[in-house]
Amino acid sequence: MCFKTVRLVTAAISGLVLLAQPAVSQTYPSKPIHILVPYAPGGIADIASRIIGAKLTEAWGQQAVVENKPGANNQLAAEYIVNSPPDGHTLFIAPDGTFVANPSLYPKLPYDPYKSFTPISGLMIINHGLILSKGFAPNSVAELIALAKQKPGEINYGTYGIGSSGHLNTVRLETMAGLKLQAIHYKGAAPVLNDVLAGHIQMGFVSAGSAVQQWKGGLLKMIAVGGKKRIPQLPDIPAIAETVPGFEAVSWFGLFGPAGMPPETVAKINKEVRELFADLEFQQTFLDRYLFQSIAGSPEDLMSFVKSEEPKWRKIIQDAKIKVE
Repeated sequence: MCFKTVRLVTAAISGLVLLAQPAVSQTYPSKPIHILVPYAPGGIADIASRIIGAKLTEAWGQQAVVENKPGANNQLAAEYIVNSPPDGHTLFIAPDGTFVANPSLYPKLPYDPYKSFTPISGLMIINHGLILSKGFAPNSVAELIALAKQKPGEINYGTYGIGSSGHLNTVRLETMAGLKLQAIHYKGAAPVLNDVLAGHIQMGFVSAGSAVQQWKGGLLKMIAVGGKKRIPQLPDIPAIAETVPGFEAVSWFGLFGPAGMPPETVAKINKEVRELFADLEFQQTFLDRYLFQSIAGSPEDLMSFVKSEEPKWRKIIQDAKIKVE
């Protein structure tokens, strides 16, 4: 074989080796990143997505664009993600209901909760507060339970839609405490908070962080929080579990992409997210401010969490015979 031929063969082999190597870690991101949020602008998920987007933009020099795509209990955003290229340029900040409630609520979904997505990292657990209108008589969980048992079906509560965390957490309280309450369904948590403040409805579960200022101002009652223990920032507000052992009312968010994302891309995004959630300033200005708990971790941690949560909510939904057509 002549020297020229050897050089040509060597060049060809080198080219094949380069093609075989994962180029994504070197080239990603190659264009703007789109982060989908299944809610309207202004909510907690929207705020979190913009902070994460700013972090990714700063780290990589490619703009991260937040897109709000609400509707159908997160299904519109989820379906969009499922049909997006798995190159890491379209991401999904997804609430728990997408994976652990919708499969039991809907006879048919445009996605498979386990197979249609690539888990990237958990984000945060949201502690719910049980809020009551200022003029509603109970001042504790025990008093609320006693009154509800005296007046079955007469006490109303707000939800952010059938199958939302605000709905299912209240159904869980009904089941565990032996109550019958009346659901009033809204299109988001903000209207629930507003109507509790106005006295149009008597109670509801919302993010504790979103109602704490109104509670401090005496505009509503926050008689308990939904975490297993009291929130360190609100030591005087008891956990519902102190009255109803084993009860918990929280929700959570995770970061996902379409199925089939390259592992190198997943690892790159995961690294930035975990660094952000470990940052002291981020913890103080976001997590602590809104009374959140970080669950940032590995993709495997996130998927294990999803699989452990789904059976619990399936039983609650099936026992209560909740369906969304």
